[in-house]
Amino acid sequence: MRVLVSVDIEGVAGVTHAEQTRSGNGEYERARRWMTSEANAAIRGAFDGGATHVMVNDSHGSFRNLLLDELDERAEMVTGKPRYMGMMAGVEHGCDAVFMVGYHARAQERGILAHTINSFAFRRVVVNGAELGEAGLYGALAGEHGVPVALLTGDDIFLAETEAMFPGVVTVQTKRAQGNATCVSLSPARACALIQQASVAAIGNVSSLKPLRLDGPIFECELTTQTPGQADLFCQLPTVSRINGNTLNFKTESVYDVVRTLNCFSAMSFMLR
Repeated sequence: MRVLVSVDIEGVAGVTHAEQTRSGNGEYERARRWMTSEANAAIRGAFDGGATHVMVNDSHGSFRNLLLDELDERAEMVTGKPRYMGMMAGVEHGCDAVFMVGYHARAQERGILAHTINSFAFRRVVVNGAELGEAGLYGALAGEHGVPVALLTGDDIFLAETEAMFPGVVTVQTKRAQGNATCVSLSPARACALIQQASVAAIGNVSSLKPLRLDGPIFECELTTQTPGQADLFCQLPTVSRINGNTLNFKTESVYDVVRTLNCFSAMSFMLR
């Protein structure tokens, strides 16, 4: 049993403010340790449940947040960017299940620090008529490789948004959102204990799960940007069509190409900051 653990930071217990997600300050240094602890809890649970190999994907921001010297030594880690598979890098090497740890709700939801890939540039992402956040996009990318999502952890808004996409998935609610930057959180220790228990259960549940698959063979993505200027920039690509001031679309033949294109837009947006 091979498991990929994709770890973000906004859904980690105790994380409630953007400062905790940005390098260069003490609040971030504390939060990245909580993030590493939750990753370790998932690793321990996976091995306790019978996993034979665990790869951890550092899936936040620069993709250089997890403390490798504090990570369970039985696991391997994917770190750094750019990478074509983004938050799902590692699934292409062969795995049986994906754990999404510390994930968050999609853009414009009430969840803690909710966004989709890039809070500065992306307001809404719709693929083949379905509005998706990061869990939906990357869960479908895993599904394209035949791999189901077995564990979800994050706040209550995130879980309410995503559970229906992944029937049978095991979940852990790390906090209750009271707004974009306000929550009632479990302690890090309690969250880790629950994640370890849930990871054991998730391993036992894998055989009953089905991968998330979006209807193809063509995938049409409609992206609403935060500003018309961002749409101006993204529409420099000849494969992109403008719908209105801040909405554009493009078509691909795979979820993989949808994700790659969105991540290219995200990188491009930094020139407008």
